Amino acid sequence: MPEKKRLGALSLAIIYVPSPIGCLRVSGNEKGISEVEFCEKPGLEPKEIPACLQLAGQQLEEYFQGRRLEFDLPLDLQGTVFQKEVWAALREVPCGRTASYGDIARAIGRPKSSRAVGGANHRNPVAIIVPCHRIIGNDGRLTGYGGGLWRKQWLLDHEKKSAARR
Repeated sequence: MPEKKRLGALSLAIIYVPSPIGCLRVSGNEKGISEVEFCEKPGLEPKEIPACLQLAGQQLEEYFQGRRLEFDLPLDLQGTVFQKEVWAALREVPCGRTASYGDIARAIGRPKSSRAVGGANHRNPVAIIVPCHRIIGNDGRLTGYGGGLWRKQWLLDHEKKSAARR
């Protein structure tokens, strides 16, 4: 049975995108992408795939090929006002660069909220597209990443190489 769920009047569809660091499950509906997360193996895809999911699959493939540095996708993020502010600030960190939790806290006008920024970063539902992997500790060390620190390091290395080629 295809992976499709009903959310009120909108159907949530799921596609699977292979990548060099594991399979990605991408969820969304007609409004936009709501989730990108690593998964063990692909499942069944719906027969009808919303345009935003088709575009997300294409852009993720381009990203992993090193041909895309930025994503241009409609998002349907569910979270608090604070989380959405943090996620918007994450999208401003350029590909090939990193920022600290403190940098993001200052960027949203809340310089003393580094820990809360860390919590919002951890709850980011759209891995890679909302680049929470670009956020590191104030001391420059890699800090937690839901997909594992090895994936975070791979993504950072990949982006540095891709950005340097441009």
